[in-house]
Amino acid sequence: MRINLTSVFVNDQDKALRFYTEILGFVKKQDFPVGDFKWVTVVSPEGPDDIELLLEPNENPVARRFQEAIYEQGIPQAAFAVDDIGAEYQRLKQLGVVFTMGPTRAGPVTQAVLDDTCGNLLQLYQV
Repeated sequence: MRINLTSVFVNDQDKALRFYTEILGFVKKQDFPVGDFKWVTVVSPEGPDDIELLLEPNENPVARRFQEAIYEQGIPQAAFAVDDIGAEYQRLKQLGVVFTMGPTRAGPVTQAVLDDTCGNLLQLYQV
């Protein structure tokens, strides 16, 4: 058993695709229509090509409430590993990314939390 696909709810798939590719640096893998929405996934240019993140529309009222509640509590929806959190923090700040928490040491990791502009907080971490 292995993880090949996981998802994050987004309130705008096109905006999310731009943010996750143009700002975070992921690569679009799939993008095709599915009814009123799209199946759109991204992958890391630094990882296996078969581990995809689905940018899933939050049109389901339960999904929307979950997304809003997690955001209001300040809980990141996903976590992404980086090699140099200080450099990544500076790069993203220069691109206008809003952080709710700058690089902060927490035991064996340093973490930071950013807003993905599509309804989610995301954690970056460096071991």
